[in-house]
Amino acid sequence: MFEKFNLMPSKFAVIFSLVLVPAISMATDYIEGKDIPAELRPFILPNTKLLSYEVADLNGDDKPDYVFILEKQKKHPDDDPIDHGQRPLNIAIRQADGKLKLVKTNDKVVFCSGCGGVFGDPFSDLTAGKKTFSVSHYGGSNWRWANTYQFNYSKKDDTWQLVKVSESSFMAFEPDKVKEKIFTPPKHFGKIDIADFDPEKFKGVGAR
Repeated sequence: MFEKFNLMPSKFAVIFSLVLVPAISMATDYIEGKDIPAELRPFILPNTKLLSYEVADLNGDDKPDYVFILEKQKKHPDDDPIDHGQRPLNIAIRQADGKLKLVKTNDKVVFCSGCGGVFGDPFSDLTAGKKTFSVSHYGGSNWRWANTYQFNYSKKDDTWQLVKVSESSFMAFEPDKVKEKIFTPPKHFGKIDIADFDPEKFKGVGAR
């Protein structure tokens, strides 16, 4: 089995709970370079840290690839928070010679660390399997919300395309009254490449 490693705990598992569990960050270990695969380290750019990564056969060629999320760091403590493009998601594919090649990047799919409202950091989980990966968020205060964006590999187009968006919400004092919406192609959107995906502008977008 390929390695699975997320540096942030999953909060989606407590979506029906009234108890807020503070996010636990293990970023310090990774700033120091511990437990980061050696072959992934060259992709960690200056002034960034590794937030989460998954190892899986992302394009169906039976070779281990990486999908990983970086987080841009402020150069100075008194700098303004990085709200836009703070957490680029990247895909590195195993080449015939065994080396990794960065093939896709999206800096909108993963929400910023301050985009979760009172709940705090909204990033919940990064998961991956053969020819698929998903990004999940959870946030809010009295009004809670969650979403998951799933992308599958298209051999025809040689890229990862949006195949499902799940959005749910509920009031904290009524956790059993969850409103959920599911969006799938071609009804709600067409072909959307991971590199072009915008969480705020995906409905009705893409060739069908």
